[in-house]
Amino acid sequence: MISKQQFPIKRRSKAFKAALTGIKFAGLSLFMTLSFTTDAHEHSLDEDRTTTPQHGVAMHGDVKYPANFEHFEYVNPLAPKGGTVRRSVVSNSYDSFHPFVLKGVPAAGVSHYLYDTLTIQSEDEAFSQYGLIAEKIEMPVDRSWVVFHINPKARFQDDHPITPEDVIFTFNSLIEHGAPFYKAYYGDVSNVRKVGQYQVRFDFKNNENRELPLILGQLPVLPKHYWESRDFSKSTLEAPIGSGPYKIKAFNTGRSITYERIPDYWAKDLPVNKGQYNFNEIIFEYYGDQTIALEAFKAGEYDFIVENIAKNWATAYTGEKFDQGTIIKEEVEHQQPVGMQSFIYNTRRDIFSDPKVREAISYAFDFEWTNKQLFFGQYKRTNSYFENSELASSDLPSNEELEILSVFKDQIPESVFTSVNKTPKTDGSGNVRKNLRTALKLLKEAGWSIKNKKLVNNKTSQPFEFEILLYQKSFERIIHPFTKNLAKLGIEAKIRLVDTNQYIGRVRKYDYDMFIMTLSQSNSPGNEQRDYWYSTNTNTPGTRNYIGVSDPVVDQLVDMIIAAPDRDSLVTRTKVLDRVLLSKHYVIPQWHLPRQRIAYWKRLNHPKVFPKSGVNLDTWWASEK
Repeated sequence: MISKQQFPIKRRSKAFKAALTGIKFAGLSLFMTLSFTTDAHEHSLDEDRTTTPQHGVAMHGDVKYPANFEHFEYVNPLAPKGGTVRRSVVSNSYDSFHPFVLKGVPAAGVSHYLYDTLTIQSEDEAFSQYGLIAEKIEMPVDRSWVVFHINPKARFQDDHPITPEDVIFTFNSLIEHGAPFYKAYYGDVSNVRKVGQYQVRFDFKNNENRELPLILGQLPVLPKHYWESRDFSKSTLEAPIGSGPYKIKAFNTGRSITYERIPDYWAKDLPVNKGQYNFNEIIFEYYGDQTIALEAFKAGEYDFIVENIAKNWATAYTGEKFDQGTIIKEEVEHQQPVGMQSFIYNTRRDIFSDPKVREAISYAFDFEWTNKQLFFGQYKRTNSYFENSELASSDLPSNEELEILSVFKDQIPESVFTSVNKTPKTDGSGNVRKNLRTALKLLKEAGWSIKNKKLVNNKTSQPFEFEILLYQKSFERIIHPFTKNLAKLGIEAKIRLVDTNQYIGRVRKYDYDMFIMTLSQSNSPGNEQRDYWYSTNTNTPGTRNYIGVSDPVVDQLVDMIIAAPDRDSLVTRTKVLDRVLLSKHYVIPQWHLPRQRIAYWKRLNHPKVFPKSGVNLDTWWASEK
């Protein structure tokens, strides 16, 4: 993929990808008043349940795989079990095995490999969930509630059965003590209760949140008997009891962690797991520097790498081992939105509160020169928050989009109706005088002028100065040309390089002027959009509203996306949100690559078919060679 100022994310579901990255995400304070209960006795099945439990559910339309499917198409069901895969993490350290709270930096892989979810998402559909802990999913046509039928064979790693009480305990704990993200993601749940020996039911506030049954399926299930004697709100380095395919075998705090496959894992023969979790051991080695990590890979200290730096891909993956096929290079196409990698403004800062100022600064970033001189021409410029998908806005608004936009005509810029938002361009020569003249004109209109070669505010005489927060040193060479162009406008932009832990802490508290982040997206946007854009998140620490967006129009558009009744309306509403966000110049878009650049030692093998999502190392296996 592309160079990202973010941490490795787990290959499990939209919820995990959203909630369990190295930087935790948060949610809405307005969802605190929820009612989640466990009745003292078992309920009989509700009278209003006239539905048929299903093996899988799709967000829109039908699922791809029938009830009798044997395995996903992108796996090798005959993949042998055994061997070890060694992976890398470029980070200073970790200090927690509890990834569900905001405290601490969780170890790589801990959420993904230790915990099963109620359902599992297939990686070759836009958004479909199939049974895992819950062997069946039941819901009415209007999706006003959902019942999960727990597989009687489901077990935690200490052989305790997984029960509805565990599901209810997990849900309540995440809402009350977990990362704030969960309050937004599951905020439309009004009640959760046990309705049978193996059934748990979630009732919803209304039937407008059509994604909710699917994302509840992404709930990781934690053991009540383990956690009820511990403080769920605190981080810990005590190895927990999970329900997933691996357990922690050994660790060296901040330096490495080793996971061991559980031979009698309760779900190993389920269709959703066939051909997956093949390695006996998975080892994550921590490196404090990308250059050192790359050299360690080529020296054989670990087995697999995703290269995010264009220069490295063009120049560093050469030599005898590559020529002889000892190390294999591949570029894997994918069909996922690449999201918005960008310079992100913190609009909570006064200097970035004016859209005209934000637009002006974007003219100082010369992508064409950067791509030519630093990236060997490998990248494309990003022009959408949903780039590389049908969800991205392009051309002028369609009639269906205009119908929505007209409702907000007096609240959004006229340009949304009349033009297509495109990032500034240059000829790639490095001469940006024309762009800087445009920038200076916008800055003057916004109340700034140059005095003694410094850009100052006409009212307050405040000089225009800000910091760009980084934790990856490799980004400095990319940012320096940008800061030099800003200096020509009289703007002093300093690079602030900090270690990973400090970076995480500052991002959680919005303690930055500008930083670089990829705002990741899925093919089925929904509840997670609240975390990015909702006004109630503007000043809630730990959310993904990094920008500080506070706009009632955006709030309403997010609600419309969540309530979209079908795929066509979802696409239309997402395009409208995309247009409105772009018109506000909240970010300076950077670049993207619609494929993944990977390299691996030949002892690793992968299936012939990659899913639409790209590389999934869980489907790989080791040869005996």
